[in-house]
Amino acid sequence: MNLSDINAGEKAVIVKVKGYGSFRKRIMEMGFVKGQLVEVIKKTPFRGPVEYNVMGYHVSLRPSEAHLIEVITPSIAASLPEIQYEGIIDLEKIKTSVNQHSKKISVAFVGNPNCGKTSLFNYVSGAKEHVGNYSGVTVEAKQNKYTFQGYHFELFDLPGTYSLTAYTPEELYVRKHIFHNNPDIVVNVVDASNLERNLYLTTQLIDMDIKVVIALNMYDDLENSGTLLDIKKLSKLLGIPIIPTVATKGQGINELFHKIIDVYENRDPNVRHIHINYGKEVEQSIKEIRQHIKDDKHLISAMSPRFLSVKLLEQDGHAIRFVSRHSDNKEVLKTTYKEVSRIESLFSENTEAIITDAKYGFISGALKETLKQGESKRWHYTNAIDKILTNHILGVPLFLFFMFIMFYSTFTLGSYPMDWIDMGFSYLNGLLKETLPQGMFNDLLTDGIISGVGSVLVFLPNIIILFLFISFMEDTGYMARAAFMMDKVMHKIGLHGRSFIPLIMGFGCNVPAIMATRTIRNRTDRLLTMLITPFMSCSARLPVYILFIGAFFPENPTLVLISLYLTGILLAVGTAHLFNKTLFKTKEAPFVMELPPYRIPSLKSTVKHMWDKSAQYVQKVGGVILIAVIIIWALGYFPREVIYSKDYAQQLEFIETQLHVPLDETEIAALQFQKVQIQNQMASEQLEKSWLGRIGHFIEPAIRPLGFEWRMGIALLSGTAAKEVVVSTLGVLLQTNNGESEDAQKMVESLRNLKYETGPKAGQAALTPVIALAFLIFVLIYSPCVGVISAIAKESGRWRWALFMVTYTTGIAWILSYVVYQVGSRFFV
Repeated sequence: MNLSDINAGEKAVIVKVKGYGSFRKRIMEMGFVKGQLVEVIKKTPFRGPVEYNVMGYHVSLRPSEAHLIEVITPSIAASLPEIQYEGIIDLEKIKTSVNQHSKKISVAFVGNPNCGKTSLFNYVSGAKEHVGNYSGVTVEAKQNKYTFQGYHFELFDLPGTYSLTAYTPEELYVRKHIFHNNPDIVVNVVDASNLERNLYLTTQLIDMDIKVVIALNMYDDLENSGTLLDIKKLSKLLGIPIIPTVATKGQGINELFHKIIDVYENRDPNVRHIHINYGKEVEQSIKEIRQHIKDDKHLISAMSPRFLSVKLLEQDGHAIRFVSRHSDNKEVLKTTYKEVSRIESLFSENTEAIITDAKYGFISGALKETLKQGESKRWHYTNAIDKILTNHILGVPLFLFFMFIMFYSTFTLGSYPMDWIDMGFSYLNGLLKETLPQGMFNDLLTDGIISGVGSVLVFLPNIIILFLFISFMEDTGYMARAAFMMDKVMHKIGLHGRSFIPLIMGFGCNVPAIMATRTIRNRTDRLLTMLITPFMSCSARLPVYILFIGAFFPENPTLVLISLYLTGILLAVGTAHLFNKTLFKTKEAPFVMELPPYRIPSLKSTVKHMWDKSAQYVQKVGGVILIAVIIIWALGYFPREVIYSKDYAQQLEFIETQLHVPLDETEIAALQFQKVQIQNQMASEQLEKSWLGRIGHFIEPAIRPLGFEWRMGIALLSGTAAKEVVVSTLGVLLQTNNGESEDAQKMVESLRNLKYETGPKAGQAALTPVIALAFLIFVLIYSPCVGVISAIAKESGRWRWALFMVTYTTGIAWILSYVVYQVGSRFFV
């Protein structure tokens, strides 16, 4: 808890003092130091200053200042394991307890994309976050815990960012996390093979006046290239300890955490706060602005005055809004505008560019004294590979070839384990049906849960293969090249090349793809990418595709599957172009995207990513899909009291009577067949008059022009929970046709044999290849699942965009399915 949380008349023991530079120093000089007992004397109304008793003196602090002092109550201190509490609190024992409590260290990992930050976080904490060889993998903070040398670390893996400006959401997120959460130590993970670019972020951390330790990651790359770096001298120049690491191999991890402890405990003699010299005129402006900031206690308690001064000079929009909202000191912004005008007229240059040049000048000077560049073999190999893979003639055909291989393997290789799982579920269902007593529980377990969940889980091998290919392309760095090659296409439809990465991620799952749009700087581009991402066929749609393609297009499965994916891509392109001309008229954003060197991904990393994503699919089967299956089964099972159009019970009783009469085998077989037919008719009518059937018939007029029978409408409606539920719903609905539970092969036969039960088409096939294609088109396009809808609402900040996306995608799905059915029915029987 913080000192601001303590009520009047209560006491607390200081555990930790946060804050920045001179503010933190002043607070500590007033007696607010670790282990000191503080009493709250009184609080003023309306969250005004609070009076405290510390070291016998009465001192007042604002709530914003008290918020930066972490405390524990004496009773909590006494109850910690290190103390045997016997009713009397001994101050020395409390101080011992506080020392133990203060061994909790908050650490934030900050670094450029592709610096190995998440690999380091994963190795230390045992987490399973995905590591991709392109920017924008981590789009929100990941949190975990780690214990080392008696210290308890709370670790935060922050989004990869090149700087701490406010251009993109991840940059602003990192900045806010550092200021609002006040981590004890920031671990700046730096790519050793790209020091000049990576150290730009370091210069901004220096301005922040916080405790930093540099993890010089991928140090083996630097050594292998023959580059020589004087780490000790560079550390002294930066005022920051530097520890070489190789995160993927765990090298340097112990040394890094030893250094974090030393810096936290103020034991490292090399740690010193330096000021980057921005030149005489700029420094004068910083001094003028800083002087006015220091007059405002709220501003200096929130962040480093120098950092805020620099950001104001750079005309950082977030910094200006922060000062406007949180300060009554009009002189801060007034002085800022005056100094910006003075600097720009003096140098005929934007102040942000002047400060950026000074930062890179500082970095260049530091590296000239410490770095002797060698030749990187990795970049030599990367350039050689890029001559082929990003060739202006071969690049796109090769990319399409890789996509073909991915989909072909997904369909063909996945069919073998799919059959094994299919047989396993079929055997289990038959065994339970015979073993368990007849009744509602038996029906729920076999016809509901196992038929529904099994019909989705059988496609797990296809999902695994798909994610294996995607993981490999991400980890090697090929995905970034795909974005590079597709920038021209993206530009033609008014999108940034960065939009290609979320769109490709959408083939796996649309939810993380929507979240990955945070890496797009322009808000309009980001919003447009969100709205077209659902056209990318996520893995959840794959079971529906495989089921219907296997039933109606067995001769050309790969061609039909690729056609569906390409249709989604073309729709995304066309929609983006249309929206760009109507809803969004934006300025062109420059294409700036890192092309990292190719890396051979470890088998462990690729398999882990593949399995993590596949495990999410299994968890979804055990969660939302299981619930949906039970609801759908219940709606189809009740009400049990149904008024049938025929007296099926009498017919069945008559057949049973006939079976007890001596008959030959042919006559017995005919009666048995007739009995099954009557049972099927009875079950079909019961389903049609169930709650599910009533819902299906209610929505049937809207889907009948598309050639869809009411059961298909129910499947589509249930697919809004998760697209896999379309298959599980059909698994529950179609089992009534033959009185047996549905495995994959039986579902294929049931789909082929599905008939219209009423109306002018009664008795005709309800599913033909044309109708099946129209159904696949509808599944491809119509409203995505609830998870995607909520993700768009969250990322866009407006529910109206999510509702707009649901409306227009479903509208397009209806129109195209109508065209496919009506046109196809005239040319194909």
